[in-house]
Amino acid sequence: MSIPEQARQFDLWIDGAYVASEGGRYITRTSPAHECEVTRVPEGTAGDVNRAVESAKASFESGVWSRISGAERSAVLYAVADRLVERKEELAMLETLESGKPLTQAGFEVEWAAGLWKHAAALCRHLYGESCNTLGAGTVSMTLREPIGVVGLITPWNFPLLIASQKAPYALAAGCSAVIKPSELTSATTLLLAEVLKECGVPDGVFNVVTGYGAPVGQTLCEHKDIEMISFTGSTNVGKAIAATAACNLKKVCLELGGKNPMIVMDDADLESVVDAARLGAFFNMGECCNASSRILVQDGIADTFVEKLTEFAKGLDVSDPLNDASKLGAIINEAQEAKILGYVQAGREAGATVCMGGNKVETEKGRFIEVTILDKVLADSPVATEEVFGPVLSIVRFKTLDEAIAIANGTDFGLSAGIFTNDYNQSMKAARELRAGTVWVNTWLEGHPELSFGGYKQSGLGRELGSRAVEEYTEEKSVLFSLGKRQPWW
Repeated sequence: MSIPEQARQFDLWIDGAYVASEGGRYITRTSPAHECEVTRVPEGTAGDVNRAVESAKASFESGVWSRISGAERSAVLYAVADRLVERKEELAMLETLESGKPLTQAGFEVEWAAGLWKHAAALCRHLYGESCNTLGAGTVSMTLREPIGVVGLITPWNFPLLIASQKAPYALAAGCSAVIKPSELTSATTLLLAEVLKECGVPDGVFNVVTGYGAPVGQTLCEHKDIEMISFTGSTNVGKAIAATAACNLKKVCLELGGKNPMIVMDDADLESVVDAARLGAFFNMGECCNASSRILVQDGIADTFVEKLTEFAKGLDVSDPLNDASKLGAIINEAQEAKILGYVQAGREAGATVCMGGNKVETEKGRFIEVTILDKVLADSPVATEEVFGPVLSIVRFKTLDEAIAIANGTDFGLSAGIFTNDYNQSMKAARELRAGTVWVNTWLEGHPELSFGGYKQSGLGRELGSRAVEEYTEEKSVLFSLGKRQPWW
């Protein structure tokens, strides 16, 4: 695969076809690794959002998707999964060019996304209500699960296709129609996803894509009276703004937000396993991951040995052109993120942390690359240990007892994921119960399955994605009561 000679241009996807934005302006994306133009997508307007919502609403009310059987929807979603795998090379290449992540990783993510479409396809046929036969001889009732309507999906730049696939297939499985706004930095794979959905039989208007900036595209989606629900993945601050906007007309919101995820390492842990998990957890996707183990809490007795082993192991991570097969860390998404990451490293230095390795930009002819960075003896309450860095920076905090570690782990505004490495059953159970996080890993990290729910405590979000009830997030529950025989008079 080679770098394109010119940017690939897309239009909006509305009512089953590519259409021009009413504003006529485009956003050009420059590869963060190669500094060449790779894609051009429309700078959408409020009017474009209105057109997309109108199309989605018409498709929903027609019943062309919302009223067909679960088995019919399931067949279409299975076909989508297969088609994504068939187009894996194209999808992965576009994602790498736009995001800077290693091409090999992008290919794995396409396969992972396809697995989510298969999971949603299975759930199409398992969306159940309930019945109640204990209300007396003259009454019987049931509850129905119905699609909530038109939903707005807003996705980030770090895992564009994967996170779109944590939302869209479950909304479609429920029978909803959707308007999705991908990040303006990484829109291409979402637009190709729209092509795939049409190829596989999703009716026109059911899935629409409006590209552009948060204002006006995201804002208009959140304010629109015909959008019944917003599902957003991104920063906590933007999530708060979306929740406030949605409150104006009482939309349902599902928010998957930031994390500052603690990995607790006890002195009885298998250090070889921990070192590998720590390296993956901290530096996967250049650390641009809400589930990154960006702070590792290590018990005093093994801290020096652990830091030595981890530093030596981390030296083997190749930071280079993401099109190289050997690349494990690619480029940083944009200049603002690069400056933010380096700012946190400098703040850590000034607070007295020891820089074990890295901490600087990688000097290259082109692109934005940051060295794998490990900071030791970080203060538990310092910004680099409590705020989301979203870069290849690992902070090591030392502790004496498990109670102290749990207190440090829970001592941030976030609660997305956490973990513990120990061979002591009692310690693992204590941590699993007391850590305030939506996911707790024991002796592993970043292991995920569609069957398990995903979401956070505290300011890491509202609601859950994935799991057996993922489709229910996109439904309303209706109670239906039947009176049997002659109705008793009121008076």
